[in-house]
Amino acid sequence: MSNTVEILSAQELRRTVTRLASQVIENAGDLSQLVLLGIYTRGVPLAKILANQIELLEQVKIPVGALDITFYRDDLNITGMRTPAKTEIPGDITGKIVVLVDDVIYKGRTVRAALNAVLEYGRPEAIKLVVLVDRGHRELPIHPDFTGKKLPTSREEKVKVYVQDIDGRDGVELFR
Repeated sequence: MSNTVEILSAQELRRTVTRLASQVIENAGDLSQLVLLGIYTRGVPLAKILANQIELLEQVKIPVGALDITFYRDDLNITGMRTPAKTEIPGDITGKIVVLVDDVIYKGRTVRAALNAVLEYGRPEAIKLVVLVDRGHRELPIHPDFTGKKLPTSREEKVKVYVQDIDGRDGVELFR
């Protein structure tokens, strides 16, 4: 029997993204050097939402791209192959501050794959990581620079992020 718990409502998710945008702005320094790369699947719309929020706060348009990490994963034998999406890098990222955006961080393997993918496209000045939910259980020494919500979970529990562009609604739920 599955038990679902709402972690973030749509309104709380929007507030969380606004807070994350403020933290990225404070940390970035020169916003003209900032590039956001969303990790497929839900990191892509989250990156767009984050960029829109930064633009609202600072009146600066931030380039946003999409990163597919399918062929950089080291666990395809476990997770299975999915149809690759299109990686879109908005210009040269060499010397830029690249901010990777993802919905949930768990073991750290997705982020490791994303780091390898980014380095195929250039050598950024720095790479930062924004995650909406950190659920713990890291297998690799990877830690987000900006976290929307820390959510200690058991390995059996699942965290699901919903975004309007994909799911028709916004929110975060925990499945037990």
